[in-house]
Amino acid sequence: MSTFRRQFNHTIDDKGRIIFPAKFRDIFAKEHNNMMVMTTWGGYIMVFPYDEWQIIEEKVSRQSIIDKNVRAFQRFFISPAVDCTLDSQGRVLIPPTLREYAGLDKDIIIAGMLKTIEIWSKDRFQSDLSETGNNPDALSNHMAALGL
Repeated sequence: MSTFRRQFNHTIDDKGRIIFPAKFRDIFAKEHNNMMVMTTWGGYIMVFPYDEWQIIEEKVSRQSIIDKNVRAFQRFFISPAVDCTLDSQGRVLIPPTLREYAGLDKDIIIAGMLKTIEIWSKDRFQSDLSETGNNPDALSNHMAALGL
């Protein structure tokens, strides 16, 4: 399975569509039948190939619906999820509710994150990177604990 890597500066058109980078389009076409799921997370949009999303749904569906945290996670992460398909020109429509949540206006960043893709407003992305860059030791300690 191919992975998503790299950051791309892009724009959103007036209809709320973005053109995926060619490398990402190729992966979706060859490996995922152009199907994906978009949802909210941390002020940006997470994009999952459809088969990766099915793994998440299966794991979440095995959790107790009586657990308040499970319901909260489902409400925040699962309920806003939208099935999307790349069109023949490599575009995908980002639904208005997701665009609003992520503050997507015109300039965006599409970031490859191995198994997923993140779509950020350019300003939020740069702010998040700056915040992370101000405390690299916390990040390096976390990665070291994972064995990296």
